[in-house]
Amino acid sequence: MKIIDRGSGPPVVLVPGIQGRWEWMRPAVDALAKRCRVITFSLADEPTCGARFDEAAGFQCYVQQIADAMDAAGLEQATICGVSYGGLIAAAFAARHPERVSALALVSAIPPSWTPDSRVLFLIRSPRLMTPLFCIGSVRMCREIAVARGGWIPGLWFSAQHAIRALANTFSPTLMARRVRLVENLDLEPEIRRIDRPTLVVTGDVGLDRVVPVHMTHEYLRLLPHARTATIPHTGHLGLVTRSDVFADLIAEFAGHTVREGDRRRRVG
Repeated sequence: MKIIDRGSGPPVVLVPGIQGRWEWMRPAVDALAKRCRVITFSLADEPTCGARFDEAAGFQCYVQQIADAMDAAGLEQATICGVSYGGLIAAAFAARHPERVSALALVSAIPPSWTPDSRVLFLIRSPRLMTPLFCIGSVRMCREIAVARGGWIPGLWFSAQHAIRALANTFSPTLMARRVRLVENLDLEPEIRRIDRPTLVVTGDVGLDRVVPVHMTHEYLRLLPHARTATIPHTGHLGLVTRSDVFADLIAEFAGHTVREGDRRRRVG
């Protein structure tokens, strides 16, 4: 499996969303690597990943990737940070491998109760034919980008840059549809309720996330009463790329604090 390993400091494993390729998160990776050691990868069924995807194992292949990436990087523990669809992957890993998780960060993450709405079901019915509709639907993020970048003109400029990055790292509608189907019948809630690692739940502003509404990500606060929450202001679902420095500051502070607390407990013990 090809992994990206950048920076130094508290280790953070960054798990990508449903688009599957880590390059979609490049601004966040670049910003976080100035503050932390960042380990990331593309999801296992992406051709660029170089990992083996087992149809029978399904969603578990993505969970196992985190362990494989940590082994390749020589890490016993790290802060696991999952974005959107990757948040559910990160939470499943934390539930199944608590000894390898120093902390858990869930960024605009889908909860275990998530099910595809009528729009998503329509799009995945014939993903290749629906690609143009998917792209048109992305226009709904324009307001979020304009707010995050301080106006429509800088927002349009940022959107153009993001579009170039997207075209250079084309998503696969077929793979995205498969990833949706892989979580339709999962029952991860009982496992996730057992997570006892320090947890940070990060969202954008209410009303700006048109992909995973804030109230859905906040379901993790019900499942994990010990979790705390943070907001990337003036953003929605794309906060980690539209305001990557704010995102990086939040995650770096959380990861660093967790490491310091762990060191202090070991000294006291």
